[in-house]
Amino acid sequence: MSNAKSSVKSNETANPTAKAIARNVRVTPMKARRVVDLVRGRSVEDALNILKFAPQTASEPVAKVIASAAANAENNLDLDPSTLVVATAYVDEGVTLKRFQPRAQGRAFRIRKRSSHITVIVESLPKTGTSTRNRRKGSAQ
Repeated sequence: MSNAKSSVKSNETANPTAKAIARNVRVTPMKARRVVDLVRGRSVEDALNILKFAPQTASEPVAKVIASAAANAENNLDLDPSTLVVATAYVDEGVTLKRFQPRAQGRAFRIRKRSSHITVIVESLPKTGTSTRNRRKGSAQ
């Protein structure tokens, strides 16, 4: 037996997804992850509205990637933008530029200018009459 796992998903049951990646964005991964955590699981419209008013510098590149993924879904897969949800969003570490800061007595301190790879996957959820929040309230009673 092999240890490889196969994850074959049929296209009939899975929701259609679209993906966008921004590579080597000059934002540290830790700061970008804080912003991505704000919008994961939200609708694309809500995510873009949140990022528009977020004070973090990383919110601008994350918003661009979400908008790009939504545009990919609309143009390539012919999906309705109002049904799109940020299904998966993560930040990986990109290349690190190493610089030196001159210090006293001939020393040099290393400065690491980090970059990020931002990946966003949006999926189209079927529109329903009731939201998940309303269904949970009804089932708890």
